[in-house]
Amino acid sequence: MSVQWRCVMVVGGLMSAVGAMGAQDTRTVTEPKIPPVCVKLEAKLVAAPDANGGKLREEDEGKLDTERIQKAMDACGAGKAVELTGRGGNAYLSGPLDMREGVTLLIDKGVTVFGSRDPKVWEIHLPGTAADAPGLCGTSMPRPTSFPVQLAANAPARKGGCRSLININGAKNVGLMGEGTLDGRGYAKILGKDYSWWEMARRAQPKDDLYYTPRLIVASHADGLVLYGIHLNNSGNFHVSVNQTNGFTAWGVHLQTPVNKALLGTPNDARNTDGIDPGTSENITVTHSWIDNGDDNIAIKQGVTHMSVIDNHFYTGHGMSIGSETVLGQSYLLVDGLTEDHTTSGIRIKSNVKRGGPVHDLMYENICMRNVPIPIAISPYYTNQTVEPFEDPKYEGDKIPDYKKITLRNIFSETPGDVLIAGLNEEHRTEVTLDRVFVRGIKPEQVHLDFADITAHAVNFPLSGEKLHVTGAEMTPYPSADPCAGKFVPMQ
Repeated sequence: MSVQWRCVMVVGGLMSAVGAMGAQDTRTVTEPKIPPVCVKLEAKLVAAPDANGGKLREEDEGKLDTERIQKAMDACGAGKAVELTGRGGNAYLSGPLDMREGVTLLIDKGVTVFGSRDPKVWEIHLPGTAADAPGLCGTSMPRPTSFPVQLAANAPARKGGCRSLININGAKNVGLMGEGTLDGRGYAKILGKDYSWWEMARRAQPKDDLYYTPRLIVASHADGLVLYGIHLNNSGNFHVSVNQTNGFTAWGVHLQTPVNKALLGTPNDARNTDGIDPGTSENITVTHSWIDNGDDNIAIKQGVTHMSVIDNHFYTGHGMSIGSETVLGQSYLLVDGLTEDHTTSGIRIKSNVKRGGPVHDLMYENICMRNVPIPIAISPYYTNQTVEPFEDPKYEGDKIPDYKKITLRNIFSETPGDVLIAGLNEEHRTEVTLDRVFVRGIKPEQVHLDFADITAHAVNFPLSGEKLHVTGAEMTPYPSADPCAGKFVPMQ
C-alpha cells in the first residue's frame, strides 16, 4: 500500500482525551504490513467491465477456482500470503473459502474474486443430511414461530442454508489484504432462479420471511483478524460479521454495495447489506475506511467492548449504529473523525424492550454530516424499520435498553434533521452530554426528548420537556466558520 497513515491511537496529533477512560480499543494499532508471499496464483478468467464492477462470461460460470485457492492456503503456512495475481486474466470465481491460521489472502489491484451464482456451491451440509437433500440456500420461507426451524413432519430433511465466501472459524491472525476486490454479486440472477440474492431478500420483506443468502466474510474466534486495503462489493447479505474475537482491525477498507447506484430504489436494491458488524468481541478498530452500502454502515451488535472507529467516511447506509440487539451490552466505544454523507441516520443507538440491555461509556466526537434526516437517534423505540419512530411503540418485554455515560462532542450536521434522545421510563433514563452539538436549520418540532438526563455545553436546539433533567442548556448559534470544510470527499 502506498499511503502511510498514522497510528490510530493518536487523534489529530494528540492522544485522545478519552484514552484514560478506556473508551477505545486497548491495543496500539498501527498500519498493517503485507506478509511475504508463499505462492502466486494466476487468474484464468476475464471479467469485462460493466456498471456493477465486472461481468463474467456465461460459459465461465462453472469454472470455479475454489479448490486451487483453498489448496494454496492450506499449504501456505502461518505468517505468509497467497497472492492472487492478474497474470493471464483479471478474475477468479469461487465458492466458500476457509482461512487458515496465520495465512493472508492477498488480492492484487485490478483482480476480482467473484462469488458463484450457484446456490448449491454455498449449501451448509448438516450432519445426517443426505447429499441429495433439498437445499435452503437461495430460497425463502415463512418465518417459524420456534427455532431451530421446524419443517412439516413429512417434509424431507434439508440442508442448512448458505456458507459465506470467506469463512474464518478458530483461525487466528488471518489477513485479507491488497487493493483487489471480493464481489458477492448480490445483483445477479441465482442460477436456476428468476431472481437475484437481493431480489429474494426484498421479496421476503413484507411478511418478514426467512431467506438464505451468502455473506461475504464471517469470522468467529478469529483473534488478530486484519482487513487491509481490500474492496468489498455487492454482498448478498452482511459484508463483514465478526464474533467471539479479541483483536480485529479493518484499515483502509473500501466497501460499496450496490456498486451501481442505479439499482437503488428498484426491486434489485440491496436489503440487509450491513457493512461491518462486530458482536461479542473486544478490541476492535475500523479506520481510514469508506463504507457505502444498503443498511447500517457499521452495526455494533451485543457484547462488544473497547472499539475505535476513527477517520472514516460513510455514504449511503443507515449510519453509525449500535444495536438493535443490546442484551449483552455494548461499552467503551470511541467514534472520532467521521463524515456521513446522505446516510439515513447519523449517530444511531437502537433497541427495544424485546432485545435491550446496558449500553455505556460511549464517546462520539469530531463528526460531520450532511443530508442526514436524523443526525442523532438514541432510542429505545426500535421497530425493525430504517429509522426509529419518535414515540414509544408500547412493545411488551423485560429486556429494557439502558443508555448511560454517552458523550457527543463537536458534532455538526450541515443540513436540517431530527434529534431523538430518549429513555424508556423513569427507571431507565438516558444519560447524555452534548458538547458543541449543532444541526443547521433545525426547528423546535424536530427535537424529540423524553426520560433523559442531559448535560449541555453549546447546542443550537432547545432542550425542554416535562421528563427531562437538563444541566447547562446553553443555546449557541451554528458556527459561522464552516467546521466541516473539506471533510466531504467522494467515495473511494
